[in-house]
Amino acid sequence: MRRLLKILKWLLLSVVAFLLVAISGLLAYRAYVQHVNAQALAIHTPNGVDEGMYVKVGGIDQWIQIRGQDRNNPVLLCLHGGPGATWTPLTALFVPWEKGFTVVQWDQRGAGKTLEATGPSVADTMSVDRMTRDGIEVSDFLRRHLQKTKIILLGHSWGSILGVRMIRQRADLFYAFVGTGQVVDMPETWRLQHVYSLERARAAGDKKAISELEAIGPPPYDSLAEFQTHFKWLEHYETESDRVAETYLIAKLMFGAPNFMLHDSFYRAKGFGAIPSKRLLPEVLQTKLISLGRDFEIPIFLFQGTKDVTTPTALAKQYFEMINAPHKEYVALEGGHFAVWSSPDKFLQELTARVRRWATQTLRTSSLLPWVGWRRPRGVAQTLPSGCEKINRLSS
Repeated sequence: MRRLLKILKWLLLSVVAFLLVAISGLLAYRAYVQHVNAQALAIHTPNGVDEGMYVKVGGIDQWIQIRGQDRNNPVLLCLHGGPGATWTPLTALFVPWEKGFTVVQWDQRGAGKTLEATGPSVADTMSVDRMTRDGIEVSDFLRRHLQKTKIILLGHSWGSILGVRMIRQRADLFYAFVGTGQVVDMPETWRLQHVYSLERARAAGDKKAISELEAIGPPPYDSLAEFQTHFKWLEHYETESDRVAETYLIAKLMFGAPNFMLHDSFYRAKGFGAIPSKRLLPEVLQTKLISLGRDFEIPIFLFQGTKDVTTPTALAKQYFEMINAPHKEYVALEGGHFAVWSSPDKFLQELTARVRRWATQTLRTSSLLPWVGWRRPRGVAQTLPSGCEKINRLSS
């Protein structure tokens, strides 16, 4: 018996030692990959910008990352989805964008590095209205910090709700809005998701899926179990491009992101999976953007995946036809809900060809304004506002 116990103890110690060596090796490899990526992401152009900072927004410290090869380029503020799914660790994906845009990633209230700074109690302050006002504050800060008259706004999924509300309240801050994975009508979205999953299950002869989906019926749902069943089968039947984007692509980028440590991964997961549900999600799930009005004061662009079932393509097309704007364009991209991730080069090509000119044309026109008595717009300062603390350069 003693001999057996000794053997088991030796085996257990061997397994623990092996795991420790494996984990140490994996962490060492990750550190090496991060170092290599940091070198590749470094910006060396004379007029480039590479900054990471906490800015006091809505009474709390919120993280903003600013990168670009030329400060004179138009500023593109990205509104991540989720809520809570920060794009900061995906910086490498947007490096080609930095040639023609100054790309800004903002960890919203309850997300990423912002969540790390505030802690989970911030969930009680999260609402659509509060985060819309946060976005407006961030946009105004960027104008002052980068000495711009206006910026371009890009919103994905939840970020597209935020973006539409921001441009409706302060159109004067923006050259144009680009929505992708565009949310339109959440109650109808849920209904279409259920129809989609059930149709796919029946086509595949998946008896388990059919049984569970028929049992919960179409939304709305009253229990957590029904919610979980709905999303389980929606995820099971998601498009191939979304599956690749969410697993291989994102995991690979997050693993080697030089500005994203292990604790950052924890806060990203917590911000997406737990923090918003206390107050914000019930509000989001009632969203009907058309109720905000049909008329916009700036150009509107919808870049939508042709196979988006998370925010159905059909609803995005309907919304596009219903709204009025000085200029509007609908761009169909191959892929699903994460077309901006799965087709970043094509997305950039369309963004540059269709949207960038609205900022550059205005800039060229504005260059004549000093000769006709032009003055700097009120609120556009030359210096950093108080409350802005630079933490680190992300390329270091």
